[in-house]
Amino acid sequence: MTKTVMIVDDSGSFRTVVKMALTKAGYAIVEAVDGQDACTKLDGRKLNMIVCDVNMPNMDGLSFLRHLKTTASYKFTPVIMLTTESQESKRAEGKAAGARAWITKPFQPSQLVDAVNKLCV
Repeated sequence: MTKTVMIVDDSGSFRTVVKMALTKAGYAIVEAVDGQDACTKLDGRKLNMIVCDVNMPNMDGLSFLRHLKTTASYKFTPVIMLTTESQESKRAEGKAAGARAWITKPFQPSQLVDAVNKLCV
């Protein structure tokens, strides 16, 4: 069965890069343009993993992550934060909110695929 990954990023070109890498690795993709859009897509469908940016308009990635972890059907969905943020304080905040991994942009698509393969439920 194909596993589904949600990509949450306000950059269309960035979502495309991530989507291409994960589609090639055999994953189905759901795209969201920010945390608010991602919340509307938490509609009961099975998500095996979420790859999420931190800095986005409307609802940032850490706020979305905190919301996700209070949603019963998605509470245990692993989240990888994929962001330009590299400060230890942001990473700690992400980890406290429930992020399973933190990858800093720019990144190698193979690095992301490896992390998704390892953490995907």
